[in-house]
Amino acid sequence: HVIERVGDFSTSVVGDSPIPPQTQPETAPGNKTSFTENYQSSVISYQLGTALGDKTSFTENLAKGVTLEMVSLPAGKFLMGSSESDSEKPPHQVKVNSFAIGKYPITQAQYQAVMGNNPSGFKNNPQNPVESVSWDDAQAFCQKLSQITGKTYRLPTEAEWEYACRAGTTTRYYFGDNDNQLGDYAWGRENSNNKTHPVGQKKPNAWGLHDMSGNVWEWCEDDWHDSYAGAPDDGTAWIDNDNRSQSRKCLRGGSWSRYPVCCRSAIRIRLNPVIHHGNIGFRVACVSPGL
Repeated sequence: HVIERVGDFSTSVVGDSPIPPQTQPETAPGNKTSFTENYQSSVISYQLGTALGDKTSFTENLAKGVTLEMVSLPAGKFLMGSSESDSEKPPHQVKVNSFAIGKYPITQAQYQAVMGNNPSGFKNNPQNPVESVSWDDAQAFCQKLSQITGKTYRLPTEAEWEYACRAGTTTRYYFGDNDNQLGDYAWGRENSNNKTHPVGQKKPNAWGLHDMSGNVWEWCEDDWHDSYAGAPDDGTAWIDNDNRSQSRKCLRGGSWSRYPVCCRSAIRIRLNPVIHHGNIGFRVACVSPGL
């Protein structure tokens, strides 16, 4: 029985199964400076390289009529992290190059079309996000997808993921600071009925991306670091080249089993790359020239 502690949150792992943490109390008024106040005091403005209206989307045709929708995002700068958890500190400015990211998490139908199998536990709908996939499984999917399409697909870096999730916002969630709207945007512990749901049923963020919060945790390319001290500021993955296959990896976004505090834009946890569970999935990024 292993406890993974991440800032103020912990993940309990029994065998290969991460168990949702106990309810975490929100900070009582007056106990510490709010995230919004800390964020505003940083005085780092969000800059977007291209007008939002200039975003483009494209679709990959996979096997048997299955498609993959991608959204191209412009280069820009944003403030990554927060002051709510040690692992999210320090908030720091990051410049991200243009890239494309999946409009939705990878679905069971898409995984089946590319890999020829479906490891998921919740198989009631092929449009549910694929889950029970390890980081290694996600890497294999990206490699195969790259071969099929002739483009370069990989997992998003942590910086790319948070940039895409925030979609220009500076709040705790991509719809505001208060979690009372979370049910409109995400499947979490309070509305999921303890299972995944078809992608795209909830409202998207400002850039048209769905399920960035909740439904399934999403693997990122980066190796885990306990804080952002020394993190790259160019949007690239933070990788430890020594023993990379054994190092713990980052997951973002929360899941159907998590409370609202774990569905914030800045939330991050760590797991061994071979772990798979019914609340873990992924979405893909594309970095081919010309996007």
